[in-house]
Amino acid sequence: MENVLNAEQLSYGYVNTQFISELSISFHKGEMVSIIGPNGSGKSTVLRLMTRLLKPKNGVVYLEGEKINGLPSKDIAQKMTMLPQINDHRLDLTVRDLVKYGRHPYLKWYEEYNTNHNQYIDWAIAATNLTALQHRSLQTLSGGERQRAWIAMSIAQTPNILLLDEPTSYLDIAHQLEVMELLKELNRSLGITIIMVLHDVNQAAKYSHRIIAMKDGNVVRQGEPREVYNCEFFRDVFSIEAKVHMEGSHPICDPYGLVSYQQKTIDWSVVK
Repeated sequence: MENVLNAEQLSYGYVNTQFISELSISFHKGEMVSIIGPNGSGKSTVLRLMTRLLKPKNGVVYLEGEKINGLPSKDIAQKMTMLPQINDHRLDLTVRDLVKYGRHPYLKWYEEYNTNHNQYIDWAIAATNLTALQHRSLQTLSGGERQRAWIAMSIAQTPNILLLDEPTSYLDIAHQLEVMELLKELNRSLGITIIMVLHDVNQAAKYSHRIIAMKDGNVVRQGEPREVYNCEFFRDVFSIEAKVHMEGSHPICDPYGLVSYQQKTIDWSVVK
């Protein structure tokens, strides 16, 4: 399969702390990938390194075969975009004004938004089912609507690769599924390579072609969800006891306990 984004021997950290060590990783054209793992395993750091938001101590990142550190920022933005974990909902912008920013990589310094740009803006708003809300302020939207607005801005860039850091965080289950179904449709209809960090391992299994599991700054397992998920995997990577069963074509994790958990004795009389 064709690699559209890959890294070789990436290392990142401080003097006495190494977060990522000699990591090699690749992402293929048109696939939908979830990076999972416990807190502090390096998932978000990998996304930032792959998008040049962080500078690696060692190693090289390639975007469509070219070294990313030698590419102009606008060239990168036309091919790849990333949504961080927290987007500021307090911005005093309408949905349409936010989505306009997605066309910025294509504007020359002297140019204003024109009909050509507006057709992409209209398309991105329609694709994310926001046409009726396009003149509403971000401050008045629900969490799911705001997340769709940020995704609309991202796809207005017409990228080949979309990276998302915990796109369903802070959303209720209905809005989580709404966002995941939207990403699935963008991948299926447009062939966008989607790379996301997820904490919900069952959503990751349902919506991903491939799972990449990280622990302590290293990739410890990768493959199709049904190849990766088993009781031993969740014990080793997440330190939980879990049952794993198939639900249609994808596995489901049903956790029921912690590995080597010792119940602490608490003196409740203090607060009585």
